[in-house]
Amino acid sequence: MSSPSKRREMDLMKLMMTDYKVEMINDGMQEFFVEFHGPKESPYQEGVWRIRVELPDAYPYKSPSIGFINKIYHPNVDEMSGSVCLDVINQTWSPMFDLVNVFEVFLPQLLLYPNPSDPLNGDAAALMMRDRTAYDQKVKEYCEKYAKAEDAGVAPEEKSSDEEELTEDEYAASSDEEVAGKADP
Repeated sequence: MSSPSKRREMDLMKLMMTDYKVEMINDGMQEFFVEFHGPKESPYQEGVWRIRVELPDAYPYKSPSIGFINKIYHPNVDEMSGSVCLDVINQTWSPMFDLVNVFEVFLPQLLLYPNPSDPLNGDAAALMMRDRTAYDQKVKEYCEKYAKAEDAGVAPEEKSSDEEELTEDEYAASSDEEVAGKADP
């Protein structure tokens, strides 16, 4: 790629072409939200999170900034700010990685294999080391309480006003005059 801005555009388009829902912030391509589902066969599997991604000017040479918007119980995620302590993102980032890697590899690995020896959430780290079953239960409680689709800003499937369906009786009872109004005399 000839420039970081072209690479940013390409990586963002590649992410948008996957199954992830991406919502841009402002008009630029540097800040956006991504809907992220917890990995299968983990205590996070029922969770849906809204992840804020900020791409620095030097992206892909500098790592993106990643944060959870809705709460998650995890040793390596700050419970209040949602900041992620992720070595691959923060310290070992390489321009070979892209945004799809963040959501298909890095974040799932973080949730599947927490590192309680480098915590941002000391309570979660202590509970995980002391009682893994209780930790898993607390993760599931947080998912239930804070990580539903609506908590991630994902609207439940709704019909727009122009797609409202009328029953046959309602349709038969409505007339064109009611919709259009009365004609002028």
